[in-house]
Amino acid sequence: MIQLHHRFILSAKKNISKIAVIDRATNTEYTYGRMLIASLILKEHICKMPGKYLGIMLPTSAGCMLAIQSTLMCGKIPVMINYATGAMENSMYARDKCNFKTIITSKKLLDKLELKPIDHMIYIEDILAKVTVLAKLKAALISKLPYKILTTMIHSGSTDEVSVILFTSGSEKEPKAVQLTHKNILHNVNTVPQIIDVNSEDRFISILPFFHVFGLTVNFWLPICLGCTIVTYPNPLDYKVVSNIVRDYKLTVITATPAFFYGYLQKSDPGDFSSIRYAIAGADKLPQKVYDGFKKKHNIQVFEGYGTTETSPVISTNTPTFQKLGSVGKPLPEIQVRILDAQTDKVLGPTQEGKIMVRGDLVMLGYLGDLEETSLRIRNGWYDTGDIGMIDEDGFLWHKGRLKRFVKVGGEMVSLVKVESLLSGLLPEDVICCVVDVPNEIKGADVVAAVANGNFDMHAVLKALKKELPAIAVPKQFYVIDDIPMMASGKVNFREVEKICREKTAKKEK
Repeated sequence: MIQLHHRFILSAKKNISKIAVIDRATNTEYTYGRMLIASLILKEHICKMPGKYLGIMLPTSAGCMLAIQSTLMCGKIPVMINYATGAMENSMYARDKCNFKTIITSKKLLDKLELKPIDHMIYIEDILAKVTVLAKLKAALISKLPYKILTTMIHSGSTDEVSVILFTSGSEKEPKAVQLTHKNILHNVNTVPQIIDVNSEDRFISILPFFHVFGLTVNFWLPICLGCTIVTYPNPLDYKVVSNIVRDYKLTVITATPAFFYGYLQKSDPGDFSSIRYAIAGADKLPQKVYDGFKKKHNIQVFEGYGTTETSPVISTNTPTFQKLGSVGKPLPEIQVRILDAQTDKVLGPTQEGKIMVRGDLVMLGYLGDLEETSLRIRNGWYDTGDIGMIDEDGFLWHKGRLKRFVKVGGEMVSLVKVESLLSGLLPEDVICCVVDVPNEIKGADVVAAVANGNFDMHAVLKALKKELPAIAVPKQFYVIDDIPMMASGKVNFREVEKICREKTAKKEK
């Protein structure tokens, strides 16, 4: 098995004249041949930068892809920085965690965010402006060399080497620096096409940020290694624009979070998604109304999958061949998934709920600089996802929620995810909800709900919930939050929602 950037070179050699990337942010097209030349040019500049790690803070674009490839060609490790939520704070946090200084970013990005650069930030525009005609000719000649000779001129190493540093979402606690090796990501790249018929003829839309593992693997490395055409657009929240791009370019594969799919459902017109062969949702629970909405409006199924940053990311997914609504599908080939009792760590049988454990080449090397947390999460090769689920008798995995999203109320464990799912089904389509807990001196905690607007019959909703849930699980309060805080990945920022709800509760009790 060869490293990721070598896989890209093989793909480029095979598809030299084919369009690799259509960058909608710059309205530029790159053939595979041009992508290879550009990465070799950028490599010459990146190799002169100090240190083992290099920060990359760029939007979803051809430029970001080239920066990642070129960094790997130098034998350096890209550290992907979240620019959507506290760009400068995240830059400093990443520097402290990984002990590096240089960050490649974009002047256009910082201008849009209305931010000024900090020390050791380098604009990719400035790097490209310094490229000479001689450098272009040299890179073009090198790109024509046979694969075996060309690869002697770039970094070559084991697939056990770290290929990227990504940070966990921080939706529940401080982000951790996840070390993913070439082998980790290649597991997904190699096995996903075994269960879903994606091939070089497919046309992907790349809208998820590359600082999020779902975007990095499924919107970048998978299609680029397959030799597909990729259309990039940096803002997945431009729901109408994204829907139009899918229609105009007749794209065949879209991967997104349920929150983004919900937006596309609202803003798209019938026919916009008629070219889509595969629509895959991950990173959060897929609401039934989103699945039903796409089926009704566009006559396509949204297949729900499941993964984590630490597993590169895909663990399981529904497919046209194997699908059960409500499940997160069957595990990928060449991995093991088992369920352990949350209290005793006893291995559980079919239909029994417990901790989801995963073993295989997709499991991260570990958390950088955090041996204690790594040893807590990986034991004897088994990664503890921190999620609760069960495997049914047909081998389908069912995700029941985060272990941390279970709360003890009056001595009984309540699944906030279950309450959220039931509540979502009872609310109108335009009402987004999130369920969290707030402290209660007597019962330990109360369940409360945050909703994006109050345009619904609360009495009727509560009445329906009481038929489905024990009294302790029914939300005690509904708080209207106009803009429910979201992570850039499309996940709800539970830490922020919980903070807002606790502040609102404290005010009510005064």
